[in-house]
Order: sequence, then structure tokens, then C-alpha cells
Amino acid sequence: MRFSVILLSLAASALAVPAAQSPDLSSYALTRRADPSLTGYLGVFFLGDKPSVYFYLSNGNNAISFKSLNKGSPVINPTQGTQGVRDPSIIAGGGNEAGRKWYIIGTDLNIGRTNWDAAQRTGSRGIFVWESTDLINWTGERLVQVEDTTAGMVWAPSAIWDEAKGQYLVHWASKFYPASDSQHKGSPSAIRIRYTYTKDFRTFEAPQDYINKSPTNIIDLDILPLGNNAYARFMKDETAKTVFTEVSTNGLFGTWTRPAGASAIIASGVEGPAVYWDNQVAGKAHLLLDFYGSDGYRPYESTDVTSGRWTASDRSGFPKNLRHGSVLPINATLLAAVSNKWA
Repeated sequence: MRFSVILLSLAASALAVPAAQSPDLSSYALTRRADPSLTGYLGVFFLGDKPSVYFYLSNGNNAISFKSLNKGSPVINPTQGTQGVRDPSIIAGGGNEAGRKWYIIGTDLNIGRTNWDAAQRTGSRGIFVWESTDLINWTGERLVQVEDTTAGMVWAPSAIWDEAKGQYLVHWASKFYPASDSQHKGSPSAIRIRYTYTKDFRTFEAPQDYINKSPTNIIDLDILPLGNNAYARFMKDETAKTVFTEVSTNGLFGTWTRPAGASAIIASGVEGPAVYWDNQVAGKAHLLLDFYGSDGYRPYESTDVTSGRWTASDRSGFPKNLRHGSVLPINATLLAAVSNKWA
């Protein structure tokens, strides 16, 4: 369940299409240059029945080879709510915070203290938040409620900087019960993706639906900016237990289509898609998929994100049993600081 905002220089050209029509992806030429200022990757994950935030650092500038930090112990242990955090997402500051602030947000859920049915009916309606100015010191822990009492839970929060609005678009998955069912004992709505905007991860606008494919249950959204107001988004069909992708060439609220076909999927029996660009190979992206019934995250890759085609990557350098999280490309200064602190 879980977007790292990557402030990179992107160059692209897009075929303009009317909002009512599906974009012609065959005419959409994406060219993204590699960024020599980025020399590594920081990954944040949780580990199965251990609902804390664990840090992993890439081996050099290899996007799919990681080592544990802090001697395998968590870097962040939540103290509020259920005292358990899942689906951590690391978010780079946007706007005036670019390059000097980062956030980690996550799901308030300790399954060891509840069960899956209760967690969805009367689970936490808040988002865990921590912030840092150096990727080393994480402070300001807070649990911010974003949904009202009709919601059963708030799962897999993540965010992306919306340049046009000048705020962070934050999204998560929730299901809802009638106001008359205050105990949430009846039948809920389908799970849908909700969104809001914030400038500081302290105050949020009233949430609204972002993706509602009822009666299909949708969770675990992650979004990759492609440049020129184009985006690829990845989500889990919780009903079919599959992950699929959609692409928009006209904005975060534009026309979204599945590039490989209306029923195309990337993989089944997976969740928690986490996507990020490669630092060295132009146009190449990486996608982590959590095989939740097996050994956790496995890496996939694509050199044509808008095609919807992804292939399994070499797993020899990727640790097993990492669960839903995110990856942030970082520069040499941050890489050295993180390594010196925890390696």
C-alpha cells in the first residue's frame, strides 16, 4: 500500500488531445535525460510483521541493488496511534522546500493489535507524518486525521508536488459506511482513492474522490511524473489482486487510459507499486511490486513507461522481504550523509 516526488529536469513532447478523448500514446514521445547530479537511492520500507520504517541505501548508483542501514534496525518507530506504521512513502520538498526538506508519511496500522476486518471497518483515519531537513534527523511526528467518521480506514498515503497548484497532492485509499451505521457493522462502499491538498502536511483541504472504479476496490496508488504535464500512475485492483498502470498526457486530473489495453495488468498477486526513474539511463524507470504472499518486493523495469510494458529485473542485488515503501534518488552529499550516519 503506498510517491516520491523527484525534482528532475524532464524534457518531453506530447500530442495535445481534447479532454473527452483518450490520448494517442503512440504519438507521445517521451525523452528523459539521465541526471549526473544523482548518485544513489534511499529506500524506505517496512518489514512484514515489523511496522516501523527501515532505511536501505543503494550499492553505488545501482537502482536495484540495496543494503540495509542502521544494522538492520528501524530508523523510525512510531509512538502515536497504533504505534505501528506501514507503507512508508518518502517525499521530497516542492516549491520553496525543494532541496531542503523531506517528509515520510505512512499508514497508522499495527496488525498485531487488530485483524484485517476490524482494520478496515474501524481503523485509523489519520496519516503518520515525520519531516527532516537532512534525511538524518526525523522529527515532528504527528498523526493527522484526514477523513471523517464515515470512513473505515486510511491506507497507503503518498503524495506528489503539484507545480500548477503550488501544493502537495496527497492521496490514500478509504472505504465508507452510511452515516446511520455509526458502528460500521453493515456493508461499506467499494474502496476508492481519495485526495486532498496541503502545503505543510499539517492542515489539509477537505478530501474528495480521485479514483472511484466501483464496484472494483482500488488501493495503493503511486504516480510518476513524465514531464510536460504527463504522468503515469500505478495502482492495485484489490478485487482482482493485480497491479496495472494508466497514463495521462494532460495532467493529474486529465484523461487516464491503460496504454496496453483496458484489461492489461503488470502482474497479479502483488501490491504496493513503488516507481522511480533511473539516475543513469535516460528514459528508464524502475517499479517495485510487493509479492505479499511470498518474499516481498521484486524489481521490474521499463524503457518505455507510456507503453505499459514492464519486465522483471535482475534480483541478485535486491533484498528479500521488503514490504510496501518507496525509493528516493539522491545526490552525492545526501548519499554520504546517510551512509556516514547509519552504514
